[in-house]
Amino acid sequence: MVEPLAPLPAIAILGRPNVGKSTFFNRIIGRRAAIVEDLPGVTRDRHYATTDWRGRSFRLIDTGGLDPEATTGMLALVRRQTEEAINEADVLICLFDGRDGLTPLDELIVEKLRKQSKPVFYAVNKTDTAGGRMLVNEFYRLGISPLYPISAEEGQGVAELLDEAAGRLPERAAPPQADDAPKIAILGRPNVGKSTLLNALTGEERAVVDSTPGTTRDTVDELVLHQGRPYLFVDTAGIRRRGKIDRGVERYSVARALDALERCDVALLVIDASEGIVDQETKLAGQVIDAGKGLVLLINKWDTKAGVPRAREAMESEIRRLFPFIPDPVVLYTSGLTKRGVNKIFGQLDRVLDGCRQRITTGQLNRLIRRLMAKQPPPTDRGRPVKLYYLTQGGVKPPTFVLFTNRPKGITPSYLRFIEHQLRAQYGFFGTPIRFLVRLRERESRGRPGWIKNLKPRQGND
Repeated sequence: MVEPLAPLPAIAILGRPNVGKSTFFNRIIGRRAAIVEDLPGVTRDRHYATTDWRGRSFRLIDTGGLDPEATTGMLALVRRQTEEAINEADVLICLFDGRDGLTPLDELIVEKLRKQSKPVFYAVNKTDTAGGRMLVNEFYRLGISPLYPISAEEGQGVAELLDEAAGRLPERAAPPQADDAPKIAILGRPNVGKSTLLNALTGEERAVVDSTPGTTRDTVDELVLHQGRPYLFVDTAGIRRRGKIDRGVERYSVARALDALERCDVALLVIDASEGIVDQETKLAGQVIDAGKGLVLLINKWDTKAGVPRAREAMESEIRRLFPFIPDPVVLYTSGLTKRGVNKIFGQLDRVLDGCRQRITTGQLNRLIRRLMAKQPPPTDRGRPVKLYYLTQGGVKPPTFVLFTNRPKGITPSYLRFIEHQLRAQYGFFGTPIRFLVRLRERESRGRPGWIKNLKPRQGND
């Protein structure tokens, strides 16, 4: 079962759409973590980051544009996400747009926040221009004081606001840190159920879920504790074929998703069981393997196959046919909607993570090589025998092996696959790619070891 985390104290950033919340969020954490675009409604999910100010660590929560009266559609889903952030946070910061002046929506938001017993700080953003500074006085009509004029873009006034807001945070013991947790990227095409899966893993409505493709735009990080072990799950935007990706927000979203792949330890590739496997998923799986990451194929929406005869056999046949480059793939059948099979994800993740980090001693590898040479020696190279001297492991994540031989060109890809199959049969390496480096081991020549010629010449006059 997923266990609740005792989180750090939190500050939530609130306001109507396009007042600069994500710019303010990025300014505080010191990096461009949230997508910023001069369009309303870019941020939809709650977006978290751990940061500190004047020695106080806390979680910062970016939210979508709030419309307190929205009851249907995407605005209502975003409103519920913002309300969850308000419930989680210990301190609230509400931003206004100094260039637009006071709006009826601002008044509705302030009316809603007046009912909160938590500290609320009000800031007028975009006051770095003469027009913005002139409109600050309008907001005093709301009867709130003090007002903090700031410019999130330029950083003006942000320190003074944070001094006050962070000073009202309660003291709490630090929870497990995301830096210590394995990072799991949830990848897939749009609308395959990635956000529903994240919500099932966390046990709460952590991400906006809607049938409209492209609902998730930014990556959503969530730390989950399972049997005392933390896991950092990263929900990503759906990745369409390159030619289908629109400019603007979607391009940023896809870039963030691919960046999440580069940062992760294991990728959960989510496939919609009701639609079957498509070309885009084989390409995404190839990208995961090329990046050297662990991979779990997660066949989601499996509840739609209830009552279908031989559904699993048919899916397994498709996996073998369309993913021939994944030896012994790790496959799970789940339903994020009904939560069927979700708890099995953690056991399979541990299995793949162990494979990514596994080390085999050189002695064990050389005993394996001797058995392979006796069982099936490599083919000759232009009529000359190919000898395998020894095999050693050069690294992990992914496991990388260095094979020393007298004729590197004689080691064919098919023979490397043979060695890989034997390694997997004996040591597992479930769900992780294996890489090989083939190196020449020359005998001593002219009184010098062969490797000396590969050294760079000494620079200088000595």
